[in-house]
Amino acid sequence: MQPIWFLVPFVIIGIVYLIQKPITLFYLLLFSIPWSIEYHFPSGLGTDLPDEPLMWLTCIAATVLFIQHRKSVFKKLHPLLLLLLLQILWMVVSVIYSTHFILSVKYFLAKIWYLTAFLIMPLLLWRDQQIFKRSAIVLLASMLLATTVGIVRHGLTGFSFSTINTAISPFFRNHVNYSALLVCMIPLQVVCWKQAKSAKLRRIILLSFFVTVPAMYFSFARGAWLALPLGGLAYLLLKKQWLLRGFLLTILSGLIVLLWLKEDNRYLQFAHNYQKTVFHQNFNEHLTATYQLKDLSTAERFHRWIAGVRMIEDSWQTGFGPTTFYQHYKSYTVPAFKTWVSKNEEQSTVHNYFLLLLVEQGAMGLLLFLLLLGLSFWYTQKIYSQTKDVFWRRTVAAIAVILAMLCTVNFLSDLIETDKVGSVFYLCIATLIVADRRQNNCPN
Repeated sequence: MQPIWFLVPFVIIGIVYLIQKPITLFYLLLFSIPWSIEYHFPSGLGTDLPDEPLMWLTCIAATVLFIQHRKSVFKKLHPLLLLLLLQILWMVVSVIYSTHFILSVKYFLAKIWYLTAFLIMPLLLWRDQQIFKRSAIVLLASMLLATTVGIVRHGLTGFSFSTINTAISPFFRNHVNYSALLVCMIPLQVVCWKQAKSAKLRRIILLSFFVTVPAMYFSFARGAWLALPLGGLAYLLLKKQWLLRGFLLTILSGLIVLLWLKEDNRYLQFAHNYQKTVFHQNFNEHLTATYQLKDLSTAERFHRWIAGVRMIEDSWQTGFGPTTFYQHYKSYTVPAFKTWVSKNEEQSTVHNYFLLLLVEQGAMGLLLFLLLLGLSFWYTQKIYSQTKDVFWRRTVAAIAVILAMLCTVNFLSDLIETDKVGSVFYLCIATLIVADRRQNNCPN
């Protein structure tokens, strides 16, 4: 008998214990997010360890809690929950019409346990404000620890642009995932600093900025760099009650630019030089190449975005099906935008979550997601302007900033379906629902 089988009884005991202690299980899940690694079994099945198995356990625990407290917690379906339910129902339609049914079913199942672990479970637990606060602290502390490890390892290589991905592996796939989660922690740090009761605690939190800010800089991730000032802009718009209008104006501007590029195939004027579009080891050269449209990653984004837009014409109603972009996009690409990495051996997708939804789940899939974002921004404005509770006012301000930053990084990537960033997104939605219910029950 293999020695590992002796561990089975202890594993079973641990599982039973965690299911009976949902708060401990949830804290453990949050702590595991920055440290989880991608693991592929010999069969080809991939998962994230340990946070995905913890999500499965959380689903079981959440189901038990839901049965016990369904009448007190879910008396009335919140509009944000209703929109998420409509998203799930539309996913079912998209899966049914999927060109790769099995792949789409796997996506749908994963989406269910993501939503259960990071939306339903928080709604069941966060009736206690102290649990909510501790949850934020656990996630923040874990990410600060992971960031410290990453920045020390990166420092040993001289903070080189070419070694950032090595420094943060195996916990982060690349510097994009790392920076996207890292930038979301900064608003949490600000709230913790403002809420700190003692000068000593404030100094400790202030010192933590000397970890996150340099780490942000040395992540060399342009999307996160852009997200940080846009998050600040979102806060200013929130204070002026212009946040939702700003979101709608951004959508309108994007649509106008898209139509302008499509008219008479104007986008072809921006085709790059295949021989001169290369990956730069030096970050200064990388930035220069970016605004000159000679950077490899930017050029490859254009290559896939164009393919994605062309795919829409063939399946705008229900999409090609969740997780099917890679299987179809190459026949829709335009040769003039081909790059050195267009073989796409890592099988990554379109690098724009909004376009990905439109391609894979059709116009309705994108519309429901935009409605979810718009309604979320509306709730941040509503709660921020109406509540007199300083803690929740600061909290929803942080949520508004994080959501704006997530919109930014997901315009350049597709991270909502990842454990690092998708978890934060659904935790933000859960926070807004909790904050709105507290405001309705206790406005003063």
